[in-house]
Amino acid sequence: MADVTNGDAFVAFERVQKSYDGETLVVKDLNLSLPKGEFLTMLGPSGSGKTTCLMMLAGFETATHGEIKLDGKPINNIPPHKRGIGMVFQNYALFPHMTVAENLSFPLEVRRMGKSDREEKVKRALEMVQMGEFGGRRPAQLSGGQQQRIALARALVFEPELVLMDEPLGALDKQLREHMQFEITNIAHNLGITTVYVTHDQTEALTMSDRVAVFDDGRIQQLAPPDELYESPQNSFVAQFIGENNTLEGTIQEIKGNTCTVKLDDGSIIDAKPVNVVKPGDRTLISIRPERVEMNKERLSPDAHTLRAEVVEFIYMGDIFRTRLRVAGTEDFVIKTRNAPDQRRLKKGEQIEIGWLPDDARALDA
Repeated sequence: MADVTNGDAFVAFERVQKSYDGETLVVKDLNLSLPKGEFLTMLGPSGSGKTTCLMMLAGFETATHGEIKLDGKPINNIPPHKRGIGMVFQNYALFPHMTVAENLSFPLEVRRMGKSDREEKVKRALEMVQMGEFGGRRPAQLSGGQQQRIALARALVFEPELVLMDEPLGALDKQLREHMQFEITNIAHNLGITTVYVTHDQTEALTMSDRVAVFDDGRIQQLAPPDELYESPQNSFVAQFIGENNTLEGTIQEIKGNTCTVKLDDGSIIDAKPVNVVKPGDRTLISIRPERVEMNKERLSPDAHTLRAEVVEFIYMGDIFRTRLRVAGTEDFVIKTRNAPDQRRLKKGEQIEIGWLPDDARALDA
């Protein structure tokens, strides 16, 4: 989705700051707008400010400065229970003494809804998460995955327009987590719910989101659709944090339009795409994704850059081979190749030639 002007925004953070001690800012001057129906993920390491942003939106934390708006109306002074927002946490937060149906009915009772309407909505919410048969059970009688479905149903039962999720799948095993990722995105898109999702899991962010906001040090480092974030990182933090990434250190020699010449620290000269560099003499980190590097000479383009490399490690991973190489002074240069009939298996110590297109090498901040 394209950037949203504040006039179209369903959720808007306007110059929001947060400090817990009056000195250190955990969130720094945040401007962020979401249209209705978007699935936005806040992604970042621990302490980057993403959960604090979610808690301010929910009303459990107060912004030190700036304004948060929901559907055009400021909500800074509205208590959490009056914001009409659905919440899902990692620890489920279900009431253990209530049945599943009573847990789901609770948010509706708080809203003083009549009994027959409550029963109808609870039934519909349980069917939505494929838990229609479980209304009479207690949370303790459910598996972790089932409890998480109920927590999701409870967040959706009063039909909120906005749902916030904080690491909701963190406690589940890998297979169940992947299954729930698709469940949650399908439900959110089918119902047209605006969703703000917090995680430190990059794969989760890339597979679930319309857009991802990558946080570090209290700021958004890049806000973009998943493919753009992965293919076109705007700085070295994003390149390193999202997916696997090769880096080569060097100095800018020359910048001409969409190409710059870089002298790597071992003396090799390569061309790259200047993304976050200013002038000759600047230090740079060249970022190249493992799958963009080719080591099969027949497949190399005439425009490709080639460098000599030595095989440090060759790992068979089923569908792909992962080869670690010594290249231009680093021993951690990784290539991923498809397990294809013409892809030969390499031996440790073998000398090979590798190549990539200049456009696939991005010159970023050092």
